[in-house]
Amino acid sequence: MKILSAEQIRALDAYTMAQEPLGSLDLMERAALTFVQWFVQQFPDTDAPVHIFCGPGNNGGDGLAVARLLHQQFYTITIWICEISAQTSPDFQANLERLPQRSELTLHTLVPQAPLPALPTGIILVDAIFGSGLNRPVAGYWADLLTHLNEQPIVRVAIDVPSGLFADQHTTGACIRAHYTFSFEMPKLAFFFPENQDAVGEWHHASIGLNTDFIARTPTPFHLVDAAFAQRLLHPRRKFNHKGTFGHALLVVGSYGKVGAAILAARACLRSGVGLVTVHAPKSAYPILQMSIPEAMVSVDQHEFYLSEIPNLTPYKAIGIGCGLDQRQTTLQALEMLLEKSTRPLVLDADALNLLARHRHLLPKIPPRSILTPHVREFERLFGNTSDDFARNTLQREQAQALGVYIVLKGAHTCTATPEGDGYFNTTGNPGMATGGSGDVLTGIITGLLAQSFTPLNAALLGVYLHGRAGDLAAATMGEDALIASDIIQHLGQAFLHCKAYDAPK
Repeated sequence: MKILSAEQIRALDAYTMAQEPLGSLDLMERAALTFVQWFVQQFPDTDAPVHIFCGPGNNGGDGLAVARLLHQQFYTITIWICEISAQTSPDFQANLERLPQRSELTLHTLVPQAPLPALPTGIILVDAIFGSGLNRPVAGYWADLLTHLNEQPIVRVAIDVPSGLFADQHTTGACIRAHYTFSFEMPKLAFFFPENQDAVGEWHHASIGLNTDFIARTPTPFHLVDAAFAQRLLHPRRKFNHKGTFGHALLVVGSYGKVGAAILAARACLRSGVGLVTVHAPKSAYPILQMSIPEAMVSVDQHEFYLSEIPNLTPYKAIGIGCGLDQRQTTLQALEMLLEKSTRPLVLDADALNLLARHRHLLPKIPPRSILTPHVREFERLFGNTSDDFARNTLQREQAQALGVYIVLKGAHTCTATPEGDGYFNTTGNPGMATGGSGDVLTGIITGLLAQSFTPLNAALLGVYLHGRAGDLAAATMGEDALIASDIIQHLGQAFLHCKAYDAPK
């Protein structure tokens, strides 16, 4: 799924109306119906009063249409009209006139400098004040109103985008802190960044029937990896396939005290469907690996405790390096040797990335189309700090282009940046996966997929998706608090099954 800018979505609305043909008021009604269908499932208790705050533009028009439709569903509705401007949009005015008789609902008007409203506890607030077209920070009385609404002990639900939040750039002014945000057609770019988690809350989206041809033709660097997307990436298995068909992966991992990272990466690699796995590790890790992972082979380094050399690379279709390594001089020399000798893309994680950050002259030696999997701190060590998450995403995509690699920046919505400058945001995973070893598991999965002849892009995207889906399945079984990295590996098989069995909504 593409993620379009607010300007592109406005053009998409206009194109859809011209092609169907469809009036703007009819499209607004379609959007309101879609929101209400979600709302009544999320909040089925019609005894909970609903207070809807509406601005004078089309977002406010959405709110008025929602008010009418929820009233028809027997919710008790109170409307607050915010007179931000003397001018109202035609669709706002039309939906105002469509409201039922004033005796059937309560309607208030807020003007600048009016006392801030006293709201009863137990209500659901629906925010339809400012939409995605906002082009300057909210200030003055209306900023005070948003702050006041945030301070109330009530549930807040935003229509399309929380008021005050910029859809495509860093937000500096006041904004609603929604518990839920429902976006039309597709989520907004702002939803994917940590800086906005308190504003967006739990977000949902659904199609309102906007023109699919226009979406397909509209260029954007931003994409969403969901179940339907991931399912298309899977490779079918045929009857006469054998272990040679599915590739041989090499993992250069582990050091004294960190053999567990090597075990996790190797087990995850095996569970990814690869045919063969060899682990290259120091001598001291040999008996541990042989007993812990009987399905894997072990290549023994000449050093007792740390990496000091690279084995013959000829047998391997994919190589992952970094999990549980070390940053000693011998390890650095071995990493440089691997960068120079490898004729295939690599998967680089953990201490491999930390060594690159400390020795930046090695960055140009990374084989083209390699996959780097940093978390935020590793990314900052490699490429520097940024002022906000939007700037970090821009830097991530710029560096992926400059180096000709894929950069998988791990987080709640892991973003994979490509050598073409695109960014793919993931939709699976949960906070329980923020635990030691989770990244080692991801490295193993991606390396295993790469060995199976997935393209580097598809190996990264599918690996991240399956890693998150396995984490979600594990959390459903044991909760997020108790989840550990091994649980992710144990649920990888179910993650594959879920992905294969996905049935797209009709």
